[in-house]
Amino acid sequence: MKDFASCFKQMIIRKKLKIAVVGLGYVGLPLAVEFAKKGFSVLGIDVDKDRIAWISQKKSYITDVPTSDLREIIKNGKFRAESGFSSLKNIDAILICVPTPLKRKNHPNISFIKSAVKGISEHFKKDCLVILESTTYPGTTEEVILPLLEVHGRKHGKDFYLCFSPERIDPGNLKYPVNKIPKVIGGVTLKATRLGALVYGSIVKQVVPVSSPRVAETVKLLENTFRLINIGLIDEMAMMANKMNIDIWEVVDAAKTKPFGFMPFYPGPGVGGHCIPKDPLYLYWKAKKFGFKSSFIKLASGVIRHMPVYVVGRVKEILNQKGVKLNQAKILVIGATYKKDIKDLRQSPPLDIIEILKKEAGSVAYYDPLIPYLQFKDINLKSVDLKSGKLNGFDCAIIATDHTNVDYGMILENSRVIFDSRNVYKGIENKKIHRL
Repeated sequence: MKDFASCFKQMIIRKKLKIAVVGLGYVGLPLAVEFAKKGFSVLGIDVDKDRIAWISQKKSYITDVPTSDLREIIKNGKFRAESGFSSLKNIDAILICVPTPLKRKNHPNISFIKSAVKGISEHFKKDCLVILESTTYPGTTEEVILPLLEVHGRKHGKDFYLCFSPERIDPGNLKYPVNKIPKVIGGVTLKATRLGALVYGSIVKQVVPVSSPRVAETVKLLENTFRLINIGLIDEMAMMANKMNIDIWEVVDAAKTKPFGFMPFYPGPGVGGHCIPKDPLYLYWKAKKFGFKSSFIKLASGVIRHMPVYVVGRVKEILNQKGVKLNQAKILVIGATYKKDIKDLRQSPPLDIIEILKKEAGSVAYYDPLIPYLQFKDINLKSVDLKSGKLNGFDCAIIATDHTNVDYGMILENSRVIFDSRNVYKGIENKKIHRL
C-alpha cells in the first residue's frame, strides 16, 4: 500500500488535489488564481462580502489579477469563492493568507489568523495540509496555530499536517509574479515540510525547505527588516545631505557604480504597504520577550515614520523663503498611493502628508490618476482634474508618488514651487524644483 505522501503526490500530479485559500487579498487572490490556472480546483474563502461579490461578478479587485484570468478560471469551474468554512470538509490543502496588522504600541494583532484557524478547525478533514502564509512573529505556527488545530482530539502527523510559508508578493511587480518567486517552506515535521514543498512545487520552479516553521517565519521578517533598516538609513542620509547642501540622489547614483559591497536604496516621504512598516515590529516585539531589544529596528522605524513630518517641514521652510506662510498656502499633493502605478493605499505616506497639511496649510488638494476619491479620518477629498487648469493658484506641489500617467511638465509649468520627494525631475535644473 502506498504511504500518504505518495498518494498526496499523485493527487498533485493528476490535478486532483483540492485547494482552499483563506483570505483573498493582495496575497491570497493571486495565489488562488495561479493554482487554478495550473488546473487545480480552488476554493476561495473571505469574510469580506464585497470581495465575494466582486468575484461572483467575475471582476478582479487586485491589480496583479487580470479580470480576464478570473473569468477564465471561473468559467472552467476551477475557482469559486464563498464566505463560510463549511466546504473545507472536501479540501486537501488549506492556505491561510489573512492580514496581520499592529495593535497600539506596536503589538502584533493575530486575531485574523486565530479567527481563520478556528473556522478551519471546525470543518477540515483528516489528512489535510494547512499552511500559514500570513506574516507573523516566530513561534506563531507552533505556539498558536497548532494547539487550535489539535482540538477535538486531533494530532499532528496523524490527522493533519501544518507548515509555514512566508508570502513574498510584490504588488505590481511584472518581473516577479507569484509563479516566479521561490517559496520557503517549514513544517512542524519533516513530512509536513515535504507535503508543503509538493504543493508549491506545482506552481513555482524553486521551493526552499527549512528546518522549522520558526525559521520560515523569521526568513520573512529578515527580508523586510533588511529593507526597513536600509530605507531608514538612506532617509536619514537624505536629511543630513540636505543640511550639507549635497544632492543625495547624485550620491546614490555614483555609489551604485561600485560593482560589489553596495546596494542602492532611495529616500522618500515614508514607507507604505502591508509589510515593511509593520513586519519588522513583529520581530522587535518577539525579541523583547527573550530579553533582547533590537535597536536597529526601532531606530529605522522611527526615522521612516518621521518622513511625512519632515516633508511638510521642508515645504514650510521653502515657502517661507518665498515669503509665503504655510498656514496661508495652497498645497497640491501629487500621488496618494504608496507605490508607483499601484492602486493601494495601505499605510500610504502621502495620506499622512495630507493629514498634516489639512491641519497646518491654508488648503490642501491632491491628484492621483488611480484614486478619484479619498475618505479617511475627517478627510473627504476628490482628486483635482489637472487637465481643467485647476492646478493654477497652488503655491506648492509635493510629488509624493511618481505615477507614470502624470504630466509633470505641466505641473512644473503651472506650480510656484515643486517639492520633489521622488526625484521625478532627475537631471533638471530649475529654481522651482526642490528635492528631498
